Amino acid sequence: MKKMIFAAAMIAASAMSTAPLAQAAATITGAGATFPYPVYSQWAHDYNKETGVKLNYQSIGSGGGIKQIKAKTVDFGASDAPLKAAELDKFGLMQFPMIMGGVVPVVHIKGIKAGQLKLSASNLADIYLGKITKWNDARITANNKGLRLPAQDITVVHRSDGSGTTWIFTNYLTKISADWAKTLGNAKAVAWPVGLGGKGNEGVAAFVRKVNGSIGYVEYAYALQNHMASILLQNLNGTYVAPTSANFQAAAAGADWSHAKGYYMVLTNQPGATSWPITGASFILLYKTQAKPAQAKEVLKFYNWSYKNGAKAAEKLDYVPMPAAVADMVRATWKSVLKDKNGHAIWK
Repeated sequence: MKKMIFAAAMIAASAMSTAPLAQAAATITGAGATFPYPVYSQWAHDYNKETGVKLNYQSIGSGGGIKQIKAKTVDFGASDAPLKAAELDKFGLMQFPMIMGGVVPVVHIKGIKAGQLKLSASNLADIYLGKITKWNDARITANNKGLRLPAQDITVVHRSDGSGTTWIFTNYLTKISADWAKTLGNAKAVAWPVGLGGKGNEGVAAFVRKVNGSIGYVEYAYALQNHMASILLQNLNGTYVAPTSANFQAAAAGADWSHAKGYYMVLTNQPGATSWPITGASFILLYKTQAKPAQAKEVLKFYNWSYKNGAKAAEKLDYVPMPAAVADMVRATWKSVLKDKNGHAIWK
């Protein structure tokens, strides 16, 4: 089983490291997405061991992270829902991509193991629209010859908080279902027509594990950590694919970050025989003008270290590291965009 550090207390506890320092170590604060939390936690642990610097990160969902950075209560915000250039400019923010991964539908159906159940794109949408309510519905069994599915009600589980994971999931549903696009659309929080709400990826995972007959969506690391049964999902090419790091990479391969204004990039429903259709990136949000430049530099040092040294840990947790060329592009953006009150560059 892949080892992960989930609890915020575990990040704080890593500050007990005895790494030799000439002066008291810094603490950097952030809040937001639960999607990248497993890998951010591992990076924080490793970085603390090396430098003594502590990361205090609140895994509260992308909506909460955006609110906190706008309120200036944290050093950085984290969101899986990228902000468009107009919103970034309105609040004086910049964003950059830090990691990529997959959102995965998971089920709890007695006797069904990971990779056994196939769902077409339209069937997944119709389950979340409340149009398919039984696991043995003919539209599901037609794609699952030989798989015994029960005449059982489907319990839909979704996020209760404003969530970048939900943003990625509903972005995908909007692309593959005209009904979804017309009635609910793409947002961090929507008026779910059916189902139970869980807070964070952790809450959704807990509900699905508890309720037989349920389906939910979580970031892949949570599915692995909780030994959950992921599905085979039909992609844009019509192929049923499994959620794997290789298939996340296939979906991310076509991303041209150099042409993404403000690094705005959406990776759902990408072409390719093996592309996982619900792939997304996670972003860090910072103010362009920093009132505390020394603190902002500590944030940049952490993420610079993560770009350089975090790929192995990310891959172990089945995330897709940002390519080196993208990391170089981001560093150049730091140099040109992030300034102190006097207009001096923070990153040199």
